[in-house]
Amino acid sequence: MTASDSTERFSSRVADYVRYRPDYPPTLMDWLHGPMAVATSAQVADIGAGTGISSRQFLAAGHPLVAVEPNAAMRAAAEHWLAPQYRQFSAVDGRAEATGLADASVDLVGAAQAFHWFDTVAVRAEWQRILRPGGLALIYWNSRLLDASPFLVGYEQLLLDYGTDYTAVAERYQDDATMQAWFGSGLRGMVQLPNVQHLDLDALRGRLLSSSYAPQPGHRRHAPMLAALQDLFAAHAVDGQVAFEYRTRAFLGTLD
Repeated sequence: MTASDSTERFSSRVADYVRYRPDYPPTLMDWLHGPMAVATSAQVADIGAGTGISSRQFLAAGHPLVAVEPNAAMRAAAEHWLAPQYRQFSAVDGRAEATGLADASVDLVGAAQAFHWFDTVAVRAEWQRILRPGGLALIYWNSRLLDASPFLVGYEQLLLDYGTDYTAVAERYQDDATMQAWFGSGLRGMVQLPNVQHLDLDALRGRLLSSSYAPQPGHRRHAPMLAALQDLFAAHAVDGQVAFEYRTRAFLGTLD
């Protein structure tokens, strides 16, 4: 998969991404600013910021932040959503491996769900360039729990049955050992935090369609997938909702 492929595969999914992708738990910022002692004044570069879901939590905590995002539609969504609310927000067209930011210009590089699309060798050199001395990298993402409930077991099977390239995408996510090796001696801390979305049928449908491997209208698997999703929801919903459970995994350290 080329860099262009990974960038553009979300262009037609922006509305669903904005509305239905999960946020990150408030405890992530508590961990960052508490035990990890990162100041809320630290200048953040949110790499692969997408529609700004990851950016908002930093801005709300007081951080000045520049969002780096190559997908024009997603970057425009972030600007539309965040710029009116946060004066310390800006966005630039750049890639994880070539951000366009100045040397030694940020205190903290943050990379969330998009990290698994990056060239993890090339980004080290680029992020070392833009970080100030002593600067940190925070890598974090939501890992969907595959077997925490009968609903989640069924959802995983649905993706295996109908996803266009689900297995290939899922295998891109790094495990803890890989991330520890990536940081090496610079690893300062790692944590796993519970996170959950409670979704009605419309929200569950939007959450599914925000995924890059979900077949879109016109694809032969699209209608059967949505029918299977409705059956899955009917079998497991409680009071009109299902629990979409995650663990937010986070890794913080220097890139010496």
